[in-house]
Parts: sequence; structure tokens; C-alpha cells
Amino acid sequence: MAEKSIEQTKRFTEMVAAKQGWILTKDPAFYDDLVTGLTTNWNRYGYYLCPCRDSEGSREADADVLCPCAYAKGDAETYGHCFCSLYWSPEFARSGKSPSGIPDRRGGS
Repeated sequence: MAEKSIEQTKRFTEMVAAKQGWILTKDPAFYDDLVTGLTTNWNRYGYYLCPCRDSEGSREADADVLCPCAYAKGDAETYGHCFCSLYWSPEFARSGKSPSGIPDRRGGS
């Protein structure tokens, strides 16, 4: 498995945001932390596990929380951003609001 660099992960998040019509978090330091977490997870597990989640131990068990996670679209529609706040809806980005904690939909919650 080839390791990913921070720059490769940044390109990945930019492509995801563009494809989904989302905006990346507006906090540069927080963005850097999330990208570092994604890069670490790729280099540890071989896939972009959401940096705000714990691994279940395999790609199959973690499939719902591969970035962008299965809950990101619904969370962005309902709360304006995904669980870890990497991706924001354009409306939320324009609102000037700050992200806040949202319920974790994983595991039926």
C-alpha cells in the first residue's frame, strides 16, 4: 500500500467537496488537523477512515465511515455539516454560524 501525503489528502478532500457541492471547513487549523488525521488513517489502515471515528478493524466493518462517511450527506442537509465538520453545506457556510456537535448516526443513534 502506497502511503499518502498531506497534499494528496488535501486534494482528495477538495475533490470530494467539489463532487458533492460542499464547502470545506472555514477553520484552517482545524482543516489541517482533519487532513492530518485522514492521512494518518490512510497510512495506518489503507483507507480514509473518518478522523473522528474509531476503526472497527477492517475496511468492511468501517465501510460506513470511510470519508465521506455514509452519514455526511444527511448530516449536511440536516445540520449544515458532517459529523467531524470537514464538509459544510453551502447554505451553512454562508450563514456565518459555527459548527456544533451533532448526534452520531452510526450504530443506529
